[in-house]
Amino acid sequence: MKNITSFLAMTVLGASALLSVSCATQAGNGALIGGGAGALAGGIIGHQSGHTEGGALIGGALGALGGAAIGNSQDQNNYNSQRMDDMERRQQGRNYDRGYDRGYDPRY
Repeated sequence: MKNITSFLAMTVLGASALLSVSCATQAGNGALIGGGAGALAGGIIGHQSGHTEGGALIGGALGALGGAAIGNSQDQNNYNSQRMDDMERRQQGRNYDRGYDRGYDPRY
């Protein structure tokens, strides 16, 4: 009973720690969350084969790499989307300015 209670307490603490992380970039968030989740999974899998620490280390490293790669992809998508929005705003501004350069025309 004591083992189950301590396991549940550690799981809740670990989950709350993973959900509350925050970095300046999605790549950093992904690395933190992926590393924690990978270490947890690696530790569980490693425990089954008698190598808990090694499994946690390998799982944490692979999880951090995977999470950073996914977060970096999200950062690139956000950057490209913001860049396209800026380009569209500039183009709309140019078109708006061009309308006033021609002067008033009653046909329009």
